[in-house]
Amino acid sequence: MAKQEELVQGGKPSEMEKIKKESNYLRGTIAEGLEDRITGAISEKDNLLLKFHGSYQQDDRDLRNERRRQKLEPAYSFMIRVRVPGGVLTPQQWLEMDAIGQNYGGNTMRLTTRQTIQFHGIIKSNLKKTMQDINKAVMTSIAACGDVNRNVMCNPNPYQSAVHAEVMEWTQKINDHLLPRTKAYHEIWLDHEKVVDSRDDEPIYGEVYLPRKFKIGVAVPPTNDVDVFSQDLGLIAILEDGKLAGFNISVGGGMGMTHGDDTTYPQIGRVIGYSPLDKIIEVCENIVKIQRDFGNRSDRKHARFKYTIDSRGLDWVTNELNERLGWKLEEAREYHFDHNGDRLGWLENDGKWHFTMFIQSGRIKDVEGYELMTGLREIAKVHKGDFRVTGNQNVIIANVSAKEKAKINELIKKYGLTDGKHYTALKQNSMSCVAFPTCGLAMAESERYLPSLLDKLEVILEETGLREEEIVIRMTGCPNGCARPALAEIGFIGKAPGKYNLYLGGGFAGERLNKLYKENIGEEEILDTLRPIFESYAKERQENEHFGDYVIRAGIVKKVENGMDFHS
Repeated sequence: MAKQEELVQGGKPSEMEKIKKESNYLRGTIAEGLEDRITGAISEKDNLLLKFHGSYQQDDRDLRNERRRQKLEPAYSFMIRVRVPGGVLTPQQWLEMDAIGQNYGGNTMRLTTRQTIQFHGIIKSNLKKTMQDINKAVMTSIAACGDVNRNVMCNPNPYQSAVHAEVMEWTQKINDHLLPRTKAYHEIWLDHEKVVDSRDDEPIYGEVYLPRKFKIGVAVPPTNDVDVFSQDLGLIAILEDGKLAGFNISVGGGMGMTHGDDTTYPQIGRVIGYSPLDKIIEVCENIVKIQRDFGNRSDRKHARFKYTIDSRGLDWVTNELNERLGWKLEEAREYHFDHNGDRLGWLENDGKWHFTMFIQSGRIKDVEGYELMTGLREIAKVHKGDFRVTGNQNVIIANVSAKEKAKINELIKKYGLTDGKHYTALKQNSMSCVAFPTCGLAMAESERYLPSLLDKLEVILEETGLREEEIVIRMTGCPNGCARPALAEIGFIGKAPGKYNLYLGGGFAGERLNKLYKENIGEEEILDTLRPIFESYAKERQENEHFGDYVIRAGIVKKVENGMDFHS
């Protein structure tokens, strides 16, 4: 493998590249920092390395000003994200995660848009204990964040369970194959014996890992609930005679951008060919290595795979991949996506029942009148199947036998758990990121604000007869794109406290980016802006025409064909 420091694209390596290189394969001084009881924080360099271990240092921004007035350091705590390939957990693992939420995470846990579970508010003295409890559940947080391949997503939908097991098996293989090999995680968190020389630990990543994060998702048409085109590498399952034959390969998706910098933009993945099943691991590894060798290590704003491809061209990446493989990808097979949402409630497939539960913004906690966390805990105690976290922040109680269904249903009713069908279709198709108070990047509220905005929008939908019309709506507190707002039919991206950029025209099945319609607007203008558009959509829509398609046909926004045209 060529020396990666000689493959810097764009100039001098960034400070992060230096930190990774000097970290001794992600060790840094994390272990020493955990022992420092004078502060609730760790050093800035170690915080950057901590991401590779699945954790971020944060502080409670609601308390920041008051603590500053009291001359106290910020209320530091840590987020831990668990790696859950395909979002599948056993009931026992669910109980273990629930216990972590109770013991260390403020009596809550959160389902993410990448089918994982994350915890917030973990203080430094509990960080190692939490990591060890995750390990006891036969789970890990390594590479849930950082400049590596992250949690591999997989279509979890219950009505496709006939092929889910096989697709999930390949998801797990890809996930395991692309895990970092460094022993640092086990040394720091699990007290394994230290390795003196770990020079050969990273045959795929090398000593400085990737230029930025890398995401993979596996979709099974016609369902695109993993938003396969938002992924750096998307795998689209191709079935022949009802069996998995291989995957179409999509490359270069990514949602993040920077406000005010038009050289950054969200991008959708583009299909470059087809790989037979037995070669898919080889394909994934070599695509990751292309980004390792050619990604921008000078400017992290331009370090994602989408920029590597867009600067060199789609033909270049295809040729580079074929050359490394020693064989050529085949021509892409036909496929079709018709939606990217979840099918809520009870569904039956091959004698097994599955209940998809609506979880607003993925937040699992008990509140007055709704014991969601307790209810799921009690279900996990008797459930014999599995739990599946969806890419839409919901959870599926999957593989329930006909005999077991009555018991599960009784608990669902006892705790008032819901499939969300009494909500408008807009709320059922909503997502948001965490934002305030814990995310240091947030510019505006998201999880805490979206429900109240949806309540106001639902009044308009009722008045216009659109209550049952499925419209994908997403909100983030900043432009990093965690809830994939650039793919929504209605997208909100935080600009400042109480202010959002409004985007319209994304594809209902996640196949098209949206377009900026209004900038830096508050709630009153949001409602005044969307009301007449909803009214005209209700009157003028064609049969089976989705909202995102309508606003383009009506000339409200222009269609975005490519992310490089997102700002034009």
